[in-house]
Amino acid sequence: MSKSKKFRILEIDPYLEPFERDIELRVKLYKEKRKSLLKDCKKIKNFANGHSYFGFHRTRNGWVYREWAPAADRMYLTGDFNGWNTESCPMTRLENGVFEVELSGKDALKPGQKIQAIVINGDRMLRRIPLYATRVVQDPNNYSWCAEIEDVNEKFPWTDGDFVPERTPFIYECHIGMAQEKGAVGSYKEFTENILPRIKELGYNTIQIMAIMEHPYYGSFGYQVSNFFAASSRYGSSHDLKELINTAHSMGIAVLLDVVHSHAVKNTNEGLNEFDGTVYQFFHEGEKGNHCAWGTKLFNYSKNEVLHFLLSNLKYWMEEFHFDGFRFDGVTSMLYHDHGLGSAFTDYSMYFSMNTDTDAVTYLQLANELIHEINPNAITVAEDMSGMPGMCLPIKDGGIGFDYRLSMGVPDLWIKTIKECPDEYWDIGKLWYELTSCRPQEKNIGYCESHDQALVGDKTIMFRLCDAEMYTGMRKFGGNMVIDRGIALHKMIRLVTASLAGKGYLNFMGNEFGHPEWIDFPREGNGWSYHYCRRQWSLVDHPDLRYSELNDFDKAMIRLLKEEDILSLTAENRWLHQDDKMLMYTKGDTLFIFNFHPTTSFDGYFVPVGKEGRYKVILSSDDGKFGGYSRVDTSVEYDARTSADGRVGFKCYIPNRTAIVLKKVD
Repeated sequence: MSKSKKFRILEIDPYLEPFERDIELRVKLYKEKRKSLLKDCKKIKNFANGHSYFGFHRTRNGWVYREWAPAADRMYLTGDFNGWNTESCPMTRLENGVFEVELSGKDALKPGQKIQAIVINGDRMLRRIPLYATRVVQDPNNYSWCAEIEDVNEKFPWTDGDFVPERTPFIYECHIGMAQEKGAVGSYKEFTENILPRIKELGYNTIQIMAIMEHPYYGSFGYQVSNFFAASSRYGSSHDLKELINTAHSMGIAVLLDVVHSHAVKNTNEGLNEFDGTVYQFFHEGEKGNHCAWGTKLFNYSKNEVLHFLLSNLKYWMEEFHFDGFRFDGVTSMLYHDHGLGSAFTDYSMYFSMNTDTDAVTYLQLANELIHEINPNAITVAEDMSGMPGMCLPIKDGGIGFDYRLSMGVPDLWIKTIKECPDEYWDIGKLWYELTSCRPQEKNIGYCESHDQALVGDKTIMFRLCDAEMYTGMRKFGGNMVIDRGIALHKMIRLVTASLAGKGYLNFMGNEFGHPEWIDFPREGNGWSYHYCRRQWSLVDHPDLRYSELNDFDKAMIRLLKEEDILSLTAENRWLHQDDKMLMYTKGDTLFIFNFHPTTSFDGYFVPVGKEGRYKVILSSDDGKFGGYSRVDTSVEYDARTSADGRVGFKCYIPNRTAIVLKKVD
């Protein structure tokens, strides 16, 4: 390849020069697969229409049901409509392993009726849930799952035609079932009524909803999907979910689906596994098709039929439910044959070795092309801890096409720092490096903790900082030094992370106010209890507890970051002092000061800035309303001038464990 035709990724990151052939191969495989899939279609969205053909559809005289089951010898449809007779409704085999049956009469199938597919493979009769089922329910008596007919005539009255997501995402990660305080599974309706107003009030402009795609085991957090086209019936109806999304859009809130295309549940009665009697219909055979750590099945992304299914799935959620994009779960697992387990990815060669699953890379490129073709304003986020080069660069430039990747190393940084390092030994230089490191010209979502850090076996930041003291020391005016430290550092950690670690920001619901304890789903080991599988909003609403102080700070922080457009700016004029535990930097006309020192407050401390002028405090973590000591006089303006030694700045008082944000006002 001539120098003039190099992909732009090689210009952006010169360290990739030795891997030019690998980048060429990445693009070549994408183009070849795209051509083989689309054939005469010019746009990928015209290809991804599996849900429009397969599954259940109304016809002029009744219903038609189609299924892809290439290894099946025969298929039947059974259910309430025929008294669960397994042979009275045979399906006709068409070409390419497709089966079809037409049912005459508009009432041949009625909303609420239960149905299953019967697959005959050799001498085996297999009960299966239709692959494109849009509603799947569990029988409360025998716990078996089956599909349920939805009212396809019902057209949801969408009112969000002019909605466009905000340019910088402030993401509130949430789970519908555990979003309520009651000890039970919450509903879409309850989330719409009770939680969306809280999110709007806090200032978040995007929600990322977990566990929407149907999954048989509630405790999997939604990450072991069985039915890819069904919104989980645990929380209510499809109509209720659409109402939630439409309401969110009316509030200016975008909605992302936490999509799981990295693996699927191994169950055969509920999921895709062995639908037609074979493992290889959707998944790799043998050990290659099993995830050694998750106990799940792994897709064969080389098969066109699998790509058709997965791409159609993305289009379905966007067009049927108006999702504004996706957070792709388990991308690292998809990218590498060893799923990235135990690999530190310390060398560029690890991204382009025989370990890389090029079929998965191609699928992710096609997925991103499709999503942005359907909605140019859509948002895609990759959960990738490996740092694969080009993840968030355009496909034409040699990239994979995501808009953002999660900064997954940042939570690990905070856990390690809090857990292993006394306050007086925090490495300010290391904090700066980890918070600001990213692939050149690739955008990421910064966060200090997500749902991962809230699960049993881990701890949230606030719980790590305070532990058992949270049970007795969270009353206002209690004078608890452990709680004082925890509240002070919780605010500082969130502000420095949000302002430095990405072009977007993410928070898991409840963490903004330091939700105590962990998440533990109902299971046999805890007596199927919901006690830890809920959010205790009464704590933040209680006027005598300190949770509201953290909540108010989070609200003020989000408002400042949005109003000053901080996340779009690059940090400059940075100044670090390890002995003083001081970190300062500017972004545009905004100055951030962090004194992480556990005991020392500095009077007359010189603050370097990039521009002369007057600076005014616009946020102090030490403000009394945020649980601080009100040691920062927010009415004072500081005059920055050039000193005799050429430095531009001013002197001020900086209390210990305090973050101060100032803005140039003149």
